[in-house]
Amino acid sequence: MANLVFDYDGTLHNSMLTYALAFRDTMKWLSDSGYIADREYSDKEISYWLGFNSTDMWGNFHPELDITIREAARKKLGENMAHRLDSGEGALYTGAEEMLTAMKNAGHTLIFLSNCRVPYMQRAKRLFRLERWFDYFYCCEDYDFIPKYEIFRRFAPDHKGEYIIIGDRFHDIETAAQNGLRSIGCAYGYGSREELSKADIIVESITDIPNAVEKLTNA
Repeated sequence: MANLVFDYDGTLHNSMLTYALAFRDTMKWLSDSGYIADREYSDKEISYWLGFNSTDMWGNFHPELDITIREAARKKLGENMAHRLDSGEGALYTGAEEMLTAMKNAGHTLIFLSNCRVPYMQRAKRLFRLERWFDYFYCCEDYDFIPKYEIFRRFAPDHKGEYIIIGDRFHDIETAAQNGLRSIGCAYGYGSREELSKADIIVESITDIPNAVEKLTNA
């Protein structure tokens, strides 16, 4: 049996259902306030930022803005997304619950690792009852927003056995590569093929994860 370290947004959670709308509303507020130029944003452009922690996202997306404006925008986007989630607009990917149940029933230890803040993680736990499957929860805010591969090093000694990292972005594959672990890249998420190229196995659907885990644990 293995410790399965799952990313959340783009791997389990269909984040664009709420993030895209919250993102566009926040950009409109920034443009209406005169901070940025008004323009349209494609879904691809928006989804690129999923997987980054919010502080890094704003620092890279609009570094020219004063930090107080970036922080205000970060809060507005987060509050907008939280409202949409609480209103029932969010969802896990179709097949996520069945996949997680199969992994749990197979005896694996499921670990949540996300570049999110604590309130977002707590909301996800509550809305989607994630504790049905996950034994441990870790998010970047609890570790002062250090990279995922460093967060892993902090908690890894607390759990026995092998690890498999499962995610859709370079942060996840980097976590595996930096720590000598095997990984599953989720091509159905928001990362590019190039980001996932160093994964041991790339899956096209969330329903393919159990077979990929079986291959890696029996290798």
